[in-house]
Order: sequence, then structure tokens, then C-alpha cells
Amino acid sequence: MSESRPAFTVLKLLGRPVPLPQVLWLTLIWLMLWGDLSVGNVLGGLLVGLLLVWLLPLPLQDTGIRFHPINILSFIVRFVRDMVISSSRVIFWALRLGKPPPIQIVEVRLRTSSEPIVVLMTVALSALPGSLVLEANTQEKKLLLHVLGISGDLETVSRITQDDVTRLEKRLAAAFGTRADQEEVR
Repeated sequence: MSESRPAFTVLKLLGRPVPLPQVLWLTLIWLMLWGDLSVGNVLGGLLVGLLLVWLLPLPLQDTGIRFHPINILSFIVRFVRDMVISSSRVIFWALRLGKPPPIQIVEVRLRTSSEPIVVLMTVALSALPGSLVLEANTQEKKLLLHVLGISGDLETVSRITQDDVTRLEKRLAAAFGTRADQEEVR
């Protein structure tokens, strides 16, 4: 059985894979500890990082996150737009006298089975004013959301919320997902 390795393992020393991002991270820490950016400190940090990573190897794991810069930029623009809209909705209900805002607990279905994408979704949804993830069930692909300020009966609020979550899921998979994640949400 062949061992699958992430694409960033570029260097092999005496038969052991050496992940360069770990070496670079340790070099950065080394430079911060010394507090001086010099050629000697950079080379010393690289050497110490290389030695540590080679002597004390960590298991190579794929986080399931990929970075697609153009899609990340698109996600950020749309997320800021969503923030403005949801903030406006919350402000409207906060300043409105008399009638309290409509509040619903809504269950939405997810299309992705990727845990990293589900985690990113729960963070993004909870960051939007007026929504909060109460429960995430990755096995059944469901989220339970607390939704504030969307008028209508439960069915209408559920449909609107489901559409919003599906669009967010697609944007997150495009920005941070693997090819399999992107195919899953199409």
C-alpha cells in the first residue's frame, strides 16, 4: 500500500521526506526569537528547522484546504456584501419600535461532506449578524441555524435560508475546497 503524501513535500534527506513549509515556519520562529534579520540568522534558522523536521518528523497530513486566490477574492467581496445586508437587517429590527423581530430555528441541508468546508461554513454563518449555527451534523449533512429578521412563515424562511447557505457553500468550496469538494457542491 503506497502512502499518499501532500504535494508540498519537495525535499528528501537520507530517505526521509522533509516538508518545506514546516522548515520555513520554524525558520520564521527562529528569526523572531533572535529578533534580528541577518543572513547568518536566516541560514541558522533554515539549518535548525531542517534538522528538527528531519530528526522529529510529524505525520504528513492533508488538511483538505486548498487556496484559490481569485475565488478567495470573490468570496471576500460577496461575504462583505452579505455582512452589509445582514447588518442592515439587524439594525432595522433593532431600531424599529414595537414589534420584535421574527426569529426562527431552521434546519438546512448541506451538499458537502468535507469537514473543513463545514467548519468554514459554521464560522462564516456565525460571523454574519442575525444568524448563528446552533448545531452542525457532518454525518447527516445538516446545520441547525438561529435566524433573525427574515419575515414570513417557517417554510418561506427555510427556503430563503437554504438558498443563502447553498450559495455560501458553493463559494467556500470554490475558494478553499479540493476538486472533489467543488464537484460535490455543483
